[in-house]
Parts: sequence; structure tokens; C-alpha cells
Amino acid sequence: MNYRTLGPTDIQVSTICMGCWGLASDFHWGPQDDAASIATVHAALDAGVNFFDTAEAYGDGHSDEVLGRALQGVRRQVIIASKVSAHHLAPDDLTRSCEASLRRLNTDYLDLLQIHWPSREIPFAESWAAMERLQREGKVRALGVSNFGVIDLPELLAVGRPASDQLPYSLLFRAIEYGVQRLCEENEISILAYSPLMHGLLTGRYQRAEDLPITRARTRHYPPDWPHTRHREDGCLAETNAALAEIRRISHEAGLSMTHLALAWLLHQPGVASAIAGMRRPEQARNSALAADITLSPDILRQLDQATRPVKEKLGPNIDMWQTEPRGR
Repeated sequence: MNYRTLGPTDIQVSTICMGCWGLASDFHWGPQDDAASIATVHAALDAGVNFFDTAEAYGDGHSDEVLGRALQGVRRQVIIASKVSAHHLAPDDLTRSCEASLRRLNTDYLDLLQIHWPSREIPFAESWAAMERLQREGKVRALGVSNFGVIDLPELLAVGRPASDQLPYSLLFRAIEYGVQRLCEENEISILAYSPLMHGLLTGRYQRAEDLPITRARTRHYPPDWPHTRHREDGCLAETNAALAEIRRISHEAGLSMTHLALAWLLHQPGVASAIAGMRRPEQARNSALAADITLSPDILRQLDQATRPVKEKLGPNIDMWQTEPRGR
């Protein structure tokens, strides 16, 4: 496992982070056994993963509770990141949200507290002041944001300096390359890449985008008449399937699994500190962690860029994977 520094802090995070959304049984991922979740956390630790990302929204806090139980006895050796929801960004609400997360996680501090989605009602200055107060009180080590794009991030930078911006980024969703990636680099803001395997499409398990379970097939890659989509765009199934076929070919020729290829590609991209890979079973944790040590040749990187550029161009610079009117701008 390799480790990188989080923004301007002294926090060292593993380049593969365990995403904990899947630890909560919900509509998107389906049922999950707590014992399997705890075993997965332990497998991730054994593989060198020290970075765990959760949120109060994941199973209404259940992800926090399971993660807290799994990390008993090793708290000082790990980095826990959590996220406060957009409807809890008023200062008093934000404080209560953080303290509730601490209780669920059975810890007295968070290593990284992030705004999950920007609010259109609460000024950034008010939310950030509350977060800085929590930092001064020792309840939070570092502050970050999630889903802040080329409009939101400069507005935030006028009032505060986040250590990180958690953004959707993968071979099949490259919207941040239109501007926010460069903005993060210029301001020493680490990119934490979520959905790096595009909800499973980049694992090699599915031949076509249409094969993904319907509860996950709801991003802007899919047509607007699919059951759970909420955008008004044409989708880009043809481009996505063509890209998948090319990625599969490249991975075969390189002697790498699609999972390893997709995660390793992210770790070669400017500004990326860690790829947040969802893990629900121990074998997923062990397999994802292996990608941290893979070096891709310039030729493979060029081929992957060419293979996925049509998807990038079709979806454009909107960093919201689900909505035409983006929640993060």
C-alpha cells in the first residue's frame, strides 16, 4: 500500500480508501450483513488500508455504527472521514450532526469532516465557521468538502481552505477534468475520487451498461426513461458500452483485471490522493488494495484516455452524475 498527504495537513492516507456506503443496507446496494461488513474492514486493515470514508446519510448513520465497532482497538492507527448532509449545514445543526457521528463511531474526534453536498440556503461562511470551531475544539483534525465544482469551490475559498474535495471520478466519469481538478491542484486541495469503479461497471463483471442492477443504473449514462433516473438528457449508452469494450481489451492485453486497471488509472491522475472504493466483502478489500502498487505505462494511459474520451465529451463538465441541474456546481 502507498500513502499520500491530505492537502496541506500532516495526515497520511492510503491511496485506496474503503468507501463505507455499502455497509448500510439500502435501495442502492441492497441488504448487507454487519458481520460481513466488520470482516471487510478488518481485511482492508490487513491489506494496508488506513482510510475509511463514511457519512451520516449512509443508512441513516448505520454505516457509522458498524465502522465504529469494526475499528475498536485500532482507532489511533486509522483515518476516519465523515460527511455532514446539506440539510444540516446551519451552524447548530452542523455541530449536532458532528457530535452524533462521533457517538455512533465511538470516537472523540474525526480526522476529516466534509460537507457532503453544498447548500443553496445556508451561506458557506456560516457552515465553515462552525466547522472551524469544531476543529479548534479538537473534535475534527481537518476540514473538507464533497461535490464542490468550479463555481462552489471558489466561493468557499473566499472564506476557508479545505484540505480535500471528494469528487466523482473514474474512467467513465471525467467531468472534473474540465476545470475543478486544476482548481484543486492550484490550491493544494487533495482530490478524493468516489465511485472509481462506476458502481461496478468497471469491475469486469458486466459486459454492458444495461447489465448493471437497475437500482444502480440511474446516472446520466442511462436514458431519462429508465426507472430510477432523474435527469432530462439523452444518456450515452452507446459511448459507455464502446468504452467498456475497449477498457476490457486494454486490461486483457496489459494482464490486469479491469478493477486494478481502473483504480490504478485514477492514482496516476493529477491531484488524486486516494480512490474511494466501495467494499462489502473481505475479498473486495484485498483485491482493491492491490491496485495501489500498480504502475501503468504511458501507452496504456494514452489508450485509456482515447477509449473513454467520447463518454467524457458526451457527459460534459456537469460534476453531478445524476441530475441535469447539478447539486454541486
